[in-house]
Amino acid sequence: MSLSAFRTLRWKIAALTAVACCAVAGVIGVLVRDAVHDRGMNAMREQVDDRLLAAEKEYARTGRVELPVDARAPEELPAPLARSLAAEQSQGWNKALWYDVDPPNWYWMWGAAAVGDRVLVVRVDMSREERNRQLLDRRILISLFTSLAVVVPLAALATEPVHRRLRYGARTARVIADGDLDARIGRPGRARDEITEMSAAVDEMAAALQRKLEDERRFTADVAHELRTPLMGLATAAGLLGEDDEATALVRDRVRALTALVEDLLEISRLDAGVERARLDRVPLAEFVEDVVRRSGAGSPADTRITVRDAAVVETDPRRVERIVVNLVANAHRHGATPVEVTVTGTRIAVRDHGPGFPAALLEHGPRRFLTGASERGRGHGLGLTVAEGQARVLGARLTFENAPDGGAVATLHLTSGTL
Repeated sequence: MSLSAFRTLRWKIAALTAVACCAVAGVIGVLVRDAVHDRGMNAMREQVDDRLLAAEKEYARTGRVELPVDARAPEELPAPLARSLAAEQSQGWNKALWYDVDPPNWYWMWGAAAVGDRVLVVRVDMSREERNRQLLDRRILISLFTSLAVVVPLAALATEPVHRRLRYGARTARVIADGDLDARIGRPGRARDEITEMSAAVDEMAAALQRKLEDERRFTADVAHELRTPLMGLATAAGLLGEDDEATALVRDRVRALTALVEDLLEISRLDAGVERARLDRVPLAEFVEDVVRRSGAGSPADTRITVRDAAVVETDPRRVERIVVNLVANAHRHGATPVEVTVTGTRIAVRDHGPGFPAALLEHGPRRFLTGASERGRGHGLGLTVAEGQARVLGARLTFENAPDGGAVATLHLTSGTL
């Protein structure tokens, strides 16, 4: 299991459960340990007091004591016990206790009682009680680790349904982000919790987005279709203009530009609808690209250089590949700077210009319709790269955009499937 797996929510919940168990067990362990220790100390104090009381009675009656009680002169007492007895006597008491600790093997409870000019001293061995306390500490630790070994897997297992639902929701959200707006999370199971509410909200968002995009696609298609008829009349009228002057050339150029825009809009509408299907054929890329660039009329032959390196024969839709290459070359001439280099390597077709390069927004988000990016890339309606990317999706190919290290924009079509 990789380290990233332990960063998931289920293991975070399991870790939180483990911390809570450790805290509870630690508090209980400390309380039990202190209670046992206090009980042992009280028992030893009572034992010392009982022995001192019995020794005092025996000393008063016979003038002597028997072991384990000893009668000593005050100066024969251990210094800590002597100080404790002096402090008690200053308060009006004649008895004192001292807990003598010298780990690992020296644990004694001392008691002293002043009788006349003598001090009765008793010493009780507490090693057994200390060993019992140490044994209790070990048992508390063993119990803690045993509970962790049981609780953590159980917590991870208990959170698996929640984790599974979250993973399913995340996968569905990625599918929606990739363009499948029909995907839905749904409401699996009977749970009615925050995850269910989040799933319902994501489904509602996807449905609303789907309706909005469908309305926009339909509107774009309707507008383009409605514009087609008057444009045909306008193109015919422009062709009938008799005088071949500057005004006539300008009108014809604008009519061609408007016609190209409407055709691009119709093509984008079909691509957005998902009804386009590739018609595959064997295509030798080297000869095909050279023919497409020559027929495109984008720039002079000196401004467009073609380089071929081990070009392959692929099974693809030649019409769509031609559309992509023409758009990339035209975009390079329109928004970049000459020379434009078209390189065919294996199943890849790269188009590079020597202009200012693609803007950062395009490199990050990809081409967007009606957006040409930075002003230094020139002006235009910005549909060429959008159409090229849509046609690449129909082909099952990949279209990438980057800037060359020494300047210039590079668009690469990767035809990686169907190589012959």
